[in-house]
Amino acid sequence: MSVSDAPPSGSPAPPETTPRNVRLALLGVLLAMLLSMLDSTIVGTAMPTVVGDLGGLEHISWVVTAYTLATAASTPVWGKFGDLYGRKHMYLIAVVVFVLGSALTGAAHSMTQLIAFRALQGLGAGGIGAGAFALIASLAPPRERGRYQGMTASIMAIGTIGGPLLGGFVTGHLGWRWAFFINLPLGILTLVWCQLMLRLPATRAKARIDWPGITMMTTTVCALTLAATWAGSTYPWTSWQILGLFALAAAGVAAFVGRQRRAAEPLMPLRIFTGHRNFALASSLILVGGVVMFGCSLYLPLYQQTVQGVSASRSGLLLLPLMIPVVIMSQVGGKVMSATGRYKIFPIVGTVCMAVGLFLLATMDTTTSRTATGCFMALVGTGMGCQMQMVTTIAQNSVEMRDMGAASASVTLFRTIGGSLGVAVFGSLFTSAVQGHAPAGAKTGEARPDPAALARLPQSARDGYLHAVATGTQQIFLTAAVVCTVAFVAALCVQEVPLRGRSGPVAQPHKAEEEAASPAAP
Repeated sequence: MSVSDAPPSGSPAPPETTPRNVRLALLGVLLAMLLSMLDSTIVGTAMPTVVGDLGGLEHISWVVTAYTLATAASTPVWGKFGDLYGRKHMYLIAVVVFVLGSALTGAAHSMTQLIAFRALQGLGAGGIGAGAFALIASLAPPRERGRYQGMTASIMAIGTIGGPLLGGFVTGHLGWRWAFFINLPLGILTLVWCQLMLRLPATRAKARIDWPGITMMTTTVCALTLAATWAGSTYPWTSWQILGLFALAAAGVAAFVGRQRRAAEPLMPLRIFTGHRNFALASSLILVGGVVMFGCSLYLPLYQQTVQGVSASRSGLLLLPLMIPVVIMSQVGGKVMSATGRYKIFPIVGTVCMAVGLFLLATMDTTTSRTATGCFMALVGTGMGCQMQMVTTIAQNSVEMRDMGAASASVTLFRTIGGSLGVAVFGSLFTSAVQGHAPAGAKTGEARPDPAALARLPQSARDGYLHAVATGTQQIFLTAAVVCTVAFVAALCVQEVPLRGRSGPVAQPHKAEEEAASPAAP
């Protein structure tokens, strides 16, 4: 245990929070997580109505890009500020920023205003994402955290599935502005709940803020996110714009690492990566998880709607075979981890299930039944449930409590970057597959053209387009399966060290192994 984490000499150990109180406190934290997750998915179903009201179709992609960019760039900053000035305090500020952004977005009168206020929402979402996992780590030590993983997995599933459904319902009955105004009462409830139920000691460190590090990190993340967003869609992968952004991101990483070596209070301490190999391995697994999660949530409904003819209004329900196993396996894995302290088997099994399930999804064609697709999705969901939350616990167990905010922010950042890069690569693969097969009047490579446009096509042309969509999804899931195979090797290298108990120190793996191998003292 570091000096900063140790209780004062001679003082009694802090009382342990009962599971009931932890669950009550977590409800407020997870409600804020749900708000940010819903807002990242709800906008898709509301955008056609928004464009019809405000215009600005040529800027529609920036409604999503501004949110994603602000979220990714601000996540590490929020995490470090939480370590320095108190995680509860910074979390509440993030919720306030998110609610304010929601109110302004709902009141926007032009597409420019909408994009600017979506960026403000993204800033708040970055703080919510970074602070949520750090607060969970503060409320429950790794050994006990498995009890609450099912709650986190349920929130992620509800956000992924519920966003499109809620967006369609609210937009159709109340108008698109209420897709954002709905965050106001829920956000206020979250603020009150967290203020009353979160009981954490107030902390404030006397340290200089690493402003050069913040600038370098923000520049790097923005360049990488923009390159991933624009590559293959707005600009070709080999264009000077995309290559320049990737070069800027690479230079930014080098400059940022050099700065973190010299900074008195670094934004992202390098010791979290070098102190224990598990953190770097867990980060790579989390990045792969982001690739798989975002790829499946976007392209599985696309395939089922276009090729299998499922109604677009049921797009959220199409993901149920994927998300239900996520919730179940997260709960099972968490209980096993809490009871036994064993966890390495879960990322291994998870990456195997994801790889096999994705390989099976890569075999789908125009004749694959919905039942077969659902079974393949369930296998992928089982793997995601074994891996996602468990890997987060492994990462948090590898760092000291003083770095928990920075570590949790890094975890969230890697998941976001993985999703952005995955969507960019997958989008490029899909666009190449459907090139030349889109119906007349639809954009080249458009994922879901109007059903009437498809119906007007000659049978041969329609069959060609559906075959192209199936081929595109095959390439996407085959690529994801290969990535998961590489992640399996990383999972094998994870070192299973004892999970910390309440206020426990970071485990020293080599020392733990020596003690386990030596005979017991008489």
